[in-house]
Amino acid sequence: MERRDFLKLALMSALAGGMAVDLQPATARGIPAAAFPGFPPEKCYQGPPAGVIRTALTDLFKVGPGPSSSHTIAPLRIANNFWTVLAGLPDEDLRRGAKIEARLFGSLSATGRGHRTDRAILAGLMGQQPETCDTRLMDELADPARKYAVAIRGVGFELSGATIIWDKHEHDYPYANTMIMWLLAADGAVICEREYYSTGGGFFAWKGQPADDRGEPAYPYGSMAGFREIVGASGKSLDEIMLANEKAIRRVSEREIYTHLDMVLTTMEEGVRLGLSEDGLLPAPFEFYRKAKQIYERSKAAGADERFMGQLSSYALAVSEGNAAGRLAVTAPTLGSAGTMPAIVYLMKNHLKFTRDAMRRGLLAAGLVGFLCKNNASVAGAEVGCQGEIGVAAAMAAAMLAHAAGAPLDVTEIAATIALEHHLGMTCDPVGGFVLLPCIERNAFGAVKAYNAWLIAKNEITARHWEDLDRVIAVMLETGRAMQPKFRETGKGGLATAMISC
Repeated sequence: MERRDFLKLALMSALAGGMAVDLQPATARGIPAAAFPGFPPEKCYQGPPAGVIRTALTDLFKVGPGPSSSHTIAPLRIANNFWTVLAGLPDEDLRRGAKIEARLFGSLSATGRGHRTDRAILAGLMGQQPETCDTRLMDELADPARKYAVAIRGVGFELSGATIIWDKHEHDYPYANTMIMWLLAADGAVICEREYYSTGGGFFAWKGQPADDRGEPAYPYGSMAGFREIVGASGKSLDEIMLANEKAIRRVSEREIYTHLDMVLTTMEEGVRLGLSEDGLLPAPFEFYRKAKQIYERSKAAGADERFMGQLSSYALAVSEGNAAGRLAVTAPTLGSAGTMPAIVYLMKNHLKFTRDAMRRGLLAAGLVGFLCKNNASVAGAEVGCQGEIGVAAAMAAAMLAHAAGAPLDVTEIAATIALEHHLGMTCDPVGGFVLLPCIERNAFGAVKAYNAWLIAKNEITARHWEDLDRVIAVMLETGRAMQPKFRETGKGGLATAMISC
């Protein structure tokens, strides 16, 4: 049945039942309730979220050491922030300090050892920055008995594995990934304290944090429905609106924005290239071999279709394996999903021969999807499961490919919607807390789903597509909240336990 005929039928049914139906709601899509007589009104979609998104591309696309954005990059940034806090203390308070302590709660405590959280905290307190972090130092920090001397404004402190306290997995703090940092006196008295939250994708916040001093977006929106309205009213393209907002929010030039986007693209491409040249074991307490190079090499001898699938998968595996080894990667939106978008980026450059400008435009579309998911749900496995990591990464990658290829906004949105929809309910259950099983292969499947979502979106009649991105993001949040805690990056359920034989 054509959509127009279906809507006519729905309207006739509604009128016959004495109901009023708005056939052109602000959200543009969604099936009229008249199609389901007796459906309880309170269960209907409540509409797109309000608010204004002020996230910047530099917030979303961050470069840092693997294997995890929430468990490695964010703790490194948090520790570095606390170092800055201590450096700003009055001399008397700083000199009273006898030791620095970091206490980890929730998923940070449950799976932090496998994600190098302790090493990241020590590195941050030693002045390391995510973008330039010395990955060799991160490897050295594996020894918990080794001691390191650091100085803050001439006051010396000793750091070691004892600096990290692995606290409760279950807690009452507002975020699953909570970390409290203290400067303690010799008698244990707290001189300085800050309660931090790792909110996914390398983002972090702290209790009582003041609002950022940022500009207002040139085109404010809080949902995909709102973004569509802006495009319709302004006549501007997706990338023009994203660029204008980035310039206004960060108060930077277009050149600075492109410099960051180029760094993101280069890091992604380099991650694929390096990963395809490496083999052997990855760091883990059990044997886990790299497979990207082997799959790539064997795919060369396959038929065209199998070769394409094998190569696309190998690109995602290559970056994910490098991330698992602690190499620098891009949060897209997280490091657990660091291989999905680079696989599509490598495909766009080396197979589809897209120009650099087209790839930049694609990144802006990926940024839009990432912003919506981050602000209206979550991209943290500890909050909503792996649907918020691999699912969002696939949605971002699908939108990137669609927009870079010149697709209109409706096709770009539907590509992202399909990719995210078909990851709904995915749990986050890393075996042993390491981003090895099932995380590395999930990136390959995320890339394949992203490409297939683009194929479906560009070849269907978009007016007949019922789902829209806002609704699917809302479902992702609802599903994540309903998911049992053991399936949200705690290492206590799913494959995390089924794979271990006692």
